[in-house]
Amino acid sequence: MRYVLAIDQGTTSTRAILFDAEMRATAQAQEEFTQHFPQSGWVEHDPADLWATTLATCRAAIAQAGIGPQDVAAIGITNQRETVIVWDKATGVPLHNAIVWQDRRTADMCRDLREAGHEPMITHRTGLLLDPYFSASKLKWILDHTPGAAARAAKGELLFGTVDSFLIWKLTGGAVHATDATNAARTMLYDIRKGRWSQTICDLLGIPMQMLPVVKDCADDFGKTLPAHFGAAIPIHGVAGDQQAATVGQACFQPGMLKSTYGTGCFALLNTGDTPVSSTHRLLTTIAYQLDGKPTYALEGSIFVAGAAVQWLRDGLGLIKAAAETQVLADQADPQQNVILVPAFVGLGAPYWNPDCRGAMFGLTRGTGPAEMARAALESVGYQTRDLLDAMSADWQAEGVQPVLRVDGGMAASDWAMQFLSDIIAAPVDRPNIHETTALGVAWLAGMRAGIYPDQQGFAKTWARQTQFTPQMDDALRQSKYAAWKKAVQATLSV
Repeated sequence: MRYVLAIDQGTTSTRAILFDAEMRATAQAQEEFTQHFPQSGWVEHDPADLWATTLATCRAAIAQAGIGPQDVAAIGITNQRETVIVWDKATGVPLHNAIVWQDRRTADMCRDLREAGHEPMITHRTGLLLDPYFSASKLKWILDHTPGAAARAAKGELLFGTVDSFLIWKLTGGAVHATDATNAARTMLYDIRKGRWSQTICDLLGIPMQMLPVVKDCADDFGKTLPAHFGAAIPIHGVAGDQQAATVGQACFQPGMLKSTYGTGCFALLNTGDTPVSSTHRLLTTIAYQLDGKPTYALEGSIFVAGAAVQWLRDGLGLIKAAAETQVLADQADPQQNVILVPAFVGLGAPYWNPDCRGAMFGLTRGTGPAEMARAALESVGYQTRDLLDAMSADWQAEGVQPVLRVDGGMAASDWAMQFLSDIIAAPVDRPNIHETTALGVAWLAGMRAGIYPDQQGFAKTWARQTQFTPQMDDALRQSKYAAWKKAVQATLSV
């Protein structure tokens, strides 16, 4: 029996999942780590926490399965995207905490670059908007605000990477400084059409190109782990950013196929094939996956707050003790109240892209309580998803968006949230048998490269639906509720 070890390094926790030769999850371990909020709108992680939880969960999963490291054919890494780490090339010591994708500290920098007229060039090359969400401005901030960093980077003493690059570097003992095309495509430094780092953008931002990792396919040779880590050297054969890994795990291999992942944020990707489609509705053009040197492109809509709204109910307000309670509360909510939460805690993502607005709640009455607030939090995810799908349908007209949405992520386990999602988008929602599609996607990439998993066509045949949710809501009510949402968003944006 041969196994593949999938590392899923997320925004709030790190998981390691072992998949057997039949691509079944047989063991897993998970550890949360501390979130740091130095100022309003700033979000950081300690890179030491990312590394320590990765090492600990991998060891725990292997031990739980009762196997040895020689039984692991390959490792796959999937990760929170856009998060930035800069470290010393000689010692591996980070210069600064990791600046997380949610962080908004570079909003003014991005605004200045936009006002200077640089956004059209950046968007054409990278497919991205000039926004603090992406890695480039965060990297520039570290170089500008860490004494001596810019000079050291120019001398070749510092390395930059997204989380995957940092973990690869640590796992291989500094032997490999690499990333994959999907993570590179999220940095705002990578030309997705030419398949290389953009000298023009790096020069504009003062980023030395020798800091940047080598860009590889999603299924490729990323080196081997040091034997000291797990007891034997294990090859790293698969890497993909978390949303792209979920797209692969959902087998969205045909143009027009669509998936949406509900974790801390929500991310919808629409496969557009070998054509990078430029959005006129402020969606992102990105790389869905790259195999054999050939990129497959996608349109992506990014929502910053999905599951994080439920975490806010739990940790910020203390209204619930566990996420599952929201479903029970939502069922109990007064149907006559239409409380709307616009969860712009760190600004709004697609299709609005406003980093400055903040969250708001509308429709409160003296009768509003935890049940109505829980329902509003779950409904906000459905409303935001409809915003994305409407924009995608307008942008992608060559073959059309397929009418079924494949969903995954923690919040996809909520029947209430998924039924409302189907109701508000007026389309079927398919939840697969395997919920851990992000880890599965990168496990398949690594296992396929290692020769123990089937090819792309064979993998697509293994996808199976667990539940399909179909629209039950009256169309008049659907349109009324969505109109109220749009009004609430406009009010939030105007503050």
